[in-house]
Amino acid sequence: MINLSFLQDFPKDFNFGVATSSYQIEGTMYGNCGKSIWDDFAERKLNGIDGKLACNHIEYFKEDIKLIKDAGFKAYRFSFAWPRLFPDNNKDVNLKGVDFYKQLLEEINNCDLEAFPTIYHWDLPIRFQKIKGWEDQETCKHFGELSFFISKTFGDQFEKISTINEPWCVSWLSHYLGEHAPGIKNIQSAAKTMHNILFAHSQSVEALRSCNDHQIGIVLNNQFGQPIDSNEENIQATKLFDEIHNRWFSDAIFKGKYPELALSILEKYLPENYKTQLELISSPIDWIGLNYYTRSLIKYKKSDDGVDYECNSGTLKKTDMGWEFYPEGLSYFIKRINKEYDNNIPIYITENGMANNDKLSLGNRIQDHDRIEFFNVHLKEVLNCVNEKLPVKGYFAWSLLDNYEWAFGYSKRFGLVFTDFQNFKRIPKNSYYEFQKYLK
Repeated sequence: MINLSFLQDFPKDFNFGVATSSYQIEGTMYGNCGKSIWDDFAERKLNGIDGKLACNHIEYFKEDIKLIKDAGFKAYRFSFAWPRLFPDNNKDVNLKGVDFYKQLLEEINNCDLEAFPTIYHWDLPIRFQKIKGWEDQETCKHFGELSFFISKTFGDQFEKISTINEPWCVSWLSHYLGEHAPGIKNIQSAAKTMHNILFAHSQSVEALRSCNDHQIGIVLNNQFGQPIDSNEENIQATKLFDEIHNRWFSDAIFKGKYPELALSILEKYLPENYKTQLELISSPIDWIGLNYYTRSLIKYKKSDDGVDYECNSGTLKKTDMGWEFYPEGLSYFIKRINKEYDNNIPIYITENGMANNDKLSLGNRIQDHDRIEFFNVHLKEVLNCVNEKLPVKGYFAWSLLDNYEWAFGYSKRFGLVFTDFQNFKRIPKNSYYEFQKYLK
């Protein structure tokens, strides 16, 4: 029977945690939260299915923190909602928002958990749409100001902090593929935001360093690309996919440059001074977060803009998102960071998990065996890396709760804990109890 008994083989100081994000769980109708680009996107593209209620974490946060503690996890990764702190403009702070995060951090610390906050997990205040959001570097400068405010206001409650979650999603997924807010499909917008989100990271690092002695990181989402076959065109297409999805961000952060193939297509859309800004973008960080879910099979496909590839799915076992189980990709990226970029930097797996079509069965038990298998095969890859003396320091399961799954609304369930979206009841799944069995 597949289980997680080998969790006991990890070093005692290895940090097991769970992750969430503000828009996905908090509920924007509570506590004077302002509107974000996701509220607008949901209204335009998702028939109004938004994060208004989500999991009502605002009122249930103490129960949620207790769930984390009771499972034996040591850390909680969450994000601050920019529109909750500054709902109307960039100057007037929402005291209800400040009070919520102070209570949340107090509860985390009282439960002897380590707080791992993220400053930006996609809920950009809607007012920035007037200046085209992340396409304008004004937004980046305001992000630096937000980072300073967060450090000054809450910084004595945590050590580690990440600036941005998944810059590829903020830029390419949202401005080229158009699948996330603001839903733009334009290579010029995509290229601008691919650079600007990294420039925003640099502004955040500078602000955080000026205010507090934090350990600062950024969270990258890596996806493994494999050529669909041995055809040379497909091999080159895979190289381009890898540069756009993965290396664009890690090359900039660790090497202060962009990869050549992707740059040959995107450079004409970048600001003139992008090379100077790359020097700021590559300012040292203290740790790196990797989010990992799946692989893609890459095939050459001619396009008008030079992005000559398409992503395909293979025949491996799939999650409810249609994403394949491909755990080897996780250890591949851990080793890539260590060998190609920085062989000392601490690595945290900041998200890893799967959507499953979970349903309540008799006795309110949820038999999510596939999820246990997913964690089993991926955590074994992590343990192998730890045993090879690679500096992997922690692993965060995505996600604590079934929540608002972005463009999929409430239809995809990633949680260790089942959420009843009608009455907000939380019901731990078998995967939760499996972690509890061996972490406690």
